[in-house]
Amino acid sequence: MKTKEKAEENKICPLEIAVNTISGKWKIPIVWQINEGKKRPGEFLRGIGKVDRRVLNLQLNEMVEDGILVKHSFNELPPRVEYTLTELGGKLVEILWQLNDWGKLLIPENEEV
Repeated sequence: MKTKEKAEENKICPLEIAVNTISGKWKIPIVWQINEGKKRPGEFLRGIGKVDRRVLNLQLNEMVEDGILVKHSFNELPPRVEYTLTELGGKLVEILWQLNDWGKLLIPENEEV
């Protein structure tokens, strides 16, 4: 895993490892979307919005390297790729739900989202 290798190399703390793993403008929206089930790259593009395909693919590949997602490639024409969460990715979803609840506390009462 890319992040673990960096951690061992630089002797960084677990919190910094976690933050580095999910840093990237689109990683949290990717995890939030894939929590609903397997996704293809085009579904991420439609669901997230203004993300460039190249940037999306880069972040998806980083998340596969870090063990958050699994990439399933199908030997078909045209080629088909799907992504699913790993067990580690599922634990991240649990944390994101907690962050979501915490974020609600930061919203003034008259501004419900």
